[in-house]
Amino acid sequence: MICISTDRSSSFFLMSRVWIYLVSALCALLSPGIYQAEGMEVFTSSELEAINGTNVLLKCTFKSTYPLSEDKITVSWSFRPVGQTAEESFFHYQQKSFPPTSGLFKDHAVWSGNVVKGDGSITLQNVQFTFNGTFSCQVRNPPDIQGIAGEISLKVVSKVTISEIAILAIAVGGSIGIILLILIIYVFVRLFRRNKNDMSFEMDEHRSKNQVL
Repeated sequence: MICISTDRSSSFFLMSRVWIYLVSALCALLSPGIYQAEGMEVFTSSELEAINGTNVLLKCTFKSTYPLSEDKITVSWSFRPVGQTAEESFFHYQQKSFPPTSGLFKDHAVWSGNVVKGDGSITLQNVQFTFNGTFSCQVRNPPDIQGIAGEISLKVVSKVTISEIAILAIAVGGSIGIILLILIIYVFVRLFRRNKNDMSFEMDEHRSKNQVL
């Protein structure tokens, strides 16, 4: 009797775990999170550096799970100054561009994108030090309106600073140059010694012939 009771308990426990797994899988399929993959994907560079008074392209590209339509796609750009948390919308695109008519970016922001090709970029002309901050690119293609805005941190400087990558490239290039120089010197030394030995051998041979004569 005890053995039969144990088997029934084990079977009941096993069936309970199976039902739990089935219910969990069903909930996962019905959960709204399953549609997160359908959100808009926006791509931007994380950091940019521009010289004061020059033009800089704020590149913003995107992908949508729905066909890209000129009539539906909207692109919005906003700006958050350094040290602040509030954002200010300053540029909008919907079938045509709506550049700022007042404020910090008036006569500075122009449309440079092509929404049908997944490009919502703008160009900042004659950048100023007051443009230091974070620029956000938000794209919507209804019904695809989900997704995280792309953010670009812009740093306006008096002159271009050498990046760590450039420093590394210079260091590697310098090392390669030194190695090549050493190899060239080594080859020339070997050739010089070989020529010198050949000349000494010829002179010794010539002396030997003269002595025989």
